[in-house]
Amino acid sequence: MSNQPGMAGAAYQNATDPWRQWVILLAALLVSKPAWPQLVPGSLDFQWSEGSPDCAGSPPPPLEVHRYNAQTFILRESLCSTFEAPFMYLLIGSGRALLIDTGDVADPSRMPLAKTVMSLLPGAGSTKLPLLVVHTHRHLDHRAGDPQLAHLPNVQVVGYDLASVQAYYRFNDWPNGLEHIDLGDRQVDVMPTPGHNETEVSFYDGKTGLFFSGDFLLPGRLLIDDTTADIESADRVSSFIKDHPVTFVLGGHVEMNSKGGLFSWGSQYHPHEHILQLSRDDLLALPAVLRTFNGIYTVRGRYVMMNSLRILLIEAVVLLSILGALVALTVRFIRRRRARQLRAAVAG
Repeated sequence: MSNQPGMAGAAYQNATDPWRQWVILLAALLVSKPAWPQLVPGSLDFQWSEGSPDCAGSPPPPLEVHRYNAQTFILRESLCSTFEAPFMYLLIGSGRALLIDTGDVADPSRMPLAKTVMSLLPGAGSTKLPLLVVHTHRHLDHRAGDPQLAHLPNVQVVGYDLASVQAYYRFNDWPNGLEHIDLGDRQVDVMPTPGHNETEVSFYDGKTGLFFSGDFLLPGRLLIDDTTADIESADRVSSFIKDHPVTFVLGGHVEMNSKGGLFSWGSQYHPHEHILQLSRDDLLALPAVLRTFNGIYTVRGRYVMMNSLRILLIEAVVLLSILGALVALTVRFIRRRRARQLRAAVAG
């Protein structure tokens, strides 16, 4: 018996084939990833200074600069200049440039931040490309260099307090919403990410796919002031990057070694330091990781989460308890000694 369809069956199959093809095509479009724009590549092949075990005797240069690509620069202050060793990022567009953070050292004789940044900008004199200076948050190690830049022509420094941040970016429903910085041929998205600090914002460069996370996410201690706010920020970021390509996540500091161990607080020597960049997967995993935080100190893989204020309070309570116990023992010892002396005097 033949397995070939009859004339009626063949006519039906021919009629429905185009519809089947459209259904298959529609299904493929629904399950496929969005067509992301071509990103401008760059390189992170650079060995940052480890600082020094003897900063007084053999200090490294105070400021290092790495050219990620022709229009993107990464700057870092030396561990010997400040144990914070913060990273700063310079993005150059056709209309203006953007500097994210100004570091931890104000004195230009110790830290040539303004001189270095201005030398990287195209143009000279009155034709120098305008510069916008912003901050990931208000902590001093991310804004101490502001005075070096604030007085320069064609430079605008955005305030770091919450009111200034909300007003400049026009966040009307903080911490919700997404705003933008136009650099000409380069748009940078700005999103609130409070939790580490109430003024924290993160930046996404659509031209390179770089996500600048400040202290919100970095290879080191995740210091969390407000757990609920931090989780909500991570949820918003995770939702955002699901529709955006992320090449690297670049934070404000590196505080751990290549094996995931933390350097001691205040250390000015980082041998075998962890690489700066984290991944898109690290960002996507963050919401679930933050939900495991106990509010004081929690380690989940490479994520080290802590609330500094609560840790200090616990340490203070423990210290006061120890001091109280020592005082009580001392008083008890003195009383017993006096009692023995009194009995001895009476017996004599």
